[in-house]
Amino acid sequence: MPPTPENMDVGPQPLDDLMDHANISNADLVQASTAQLTHKQIQKARKGRRITLNIQDKILQALCTHTKQTFARDQLFTYRGN
Repeated sequence: MPPTPENMDVGPQPLDDLMDHANISNADLVQASTAQLTHKQIQKARKGRRITLNIQDKILQALCTHTKQTFARDQLFTYRGN
């Protein structure tokens, strides 16, 4: 099924709550990332726009690097990326 506006938005993600409660900004993750990760990609992920598995992995890695904790993808996202 091709992406449409109706199936691209899955609502706020657990990532958003986690970042809010830990006082982590999008800029913190961009800075912690060793891959090419942008503020816009993180914002889309937080608000529930569907992103690819590759971007999910970049965000996951940056979050783990920044917090020095281990997280699983399903702790951050309620859907599986494209």
